[in-house]
Amino acid sequence: MRLQTLVPHISAELIDALEQCGIRTDAELLFPGNIADIYSRLPHGSTTLSELHNSFAIVAEKAAAPAFRADELLRIGAVDAYDLSSGVHELDQLLGGFGDNRLIEISGDKASGKTALALQIVLRHLSENSDYVAHWIDTTGEFSPQRAVTVLQSLGGNVAESTALERLQVSLAFDIEAAHDVLENLGATLGSPPTVRCIVLDSVTPLLGPALNNVSSQGHATMTTFMRQLRAVAQRFKLTILVINSTAGCAPSNPHSAFSTTTRKPALGPSFTFLTDATLWLAKYPRTPNPDEMDTGEAPTHIAEVFRSKTTRSRTWCSFTIRDSVLSSASPESV
Repeated sequence: MRLQTLVPHISAELIDALEQCGIRTDAELLFPGNIADIYSRLPHGSTTLSELHNSFAIVAEKAAAPAFRADELLRIGAVDAYDLSSGVHELDQLLGGFGDNRLIEISGDKASGKTALALQIVLRHLSENSDYVAHWIDTTGEFSPQRAVTVLQSLGGNVAESTALERLQVSLAFDIEAAHDVLENLGATLGSPPTVRCIVLDSVTPLLGPALNNVSSQGHATMTTFMRQLRAVAQRFKLTILVINSTAGCAPSNPHSAFSTTTRKPALGPSFTFLTDATLWLAKYPRTPNPDEMDTGEAPTHIAEVFRSKTTRSRTWCSFTIRDSVLSSASPESV
């Protein structure tokens, strides 16, 4: 911090005198730590020792980070706290819920349940809180209002269910420039009511994948800039962003998975996962078909697994089922 910015808290004459001694910043004034030595170097009559002591105190106060009492931080945390839940207890436990101002990657092959999970989290949240809205950024044009209606009807008459779909705002962004525009427009409105606690990006792969190659680093720079923009939005406005990602091959198996049968990994390269707070991997449970068994009509079993998380254990997993786009707990006998 330049001392000139502290006028009029410190007299301009004293700052000019300090600059004549080569002292122009707070660090150059404070870190030597010997006031008497600095006083002896100043032009005669430019200040008094008492004034210099007072100026030291002012600079130290202005340069210091603001302090908070622990009880104040607890109160602030209680005001800002919120939770997002899928309604599947085992799934929520993997990441300690889906709230808490995070950037969460949800990855898996087609039909693994990525969009279904994000939609259930969002609609459950909106149906329980009439004062909140959510944003869905659709990059493929595949958002299904009918699927949203089906999921909402399964939630069972929550207090704000009748207006939930009105408060789910869907934007289209088919390229990275359009996605930046959507985020900028959101940033201009997120600070005012109604409150937003969740943004879904479905999916990030078409936005960033085409620019990534082994020839140029430009694609990686674009990816890093975009993900940092998402993180800044999440932290500034205290909301969760669910980022859906596709997959790539990983032979012979994925070392981050607890299952040797996992031969896929999240797309967009190894560095992408470190741009988020957690990576949740979804997959269908690989049953071996038995021609002697009758089709019971049971919902297929899926696996959710934590590949990486800053707050919970990695390589933990649970099972769940999906029927008509609705996620439910799986019984122990299902796996």
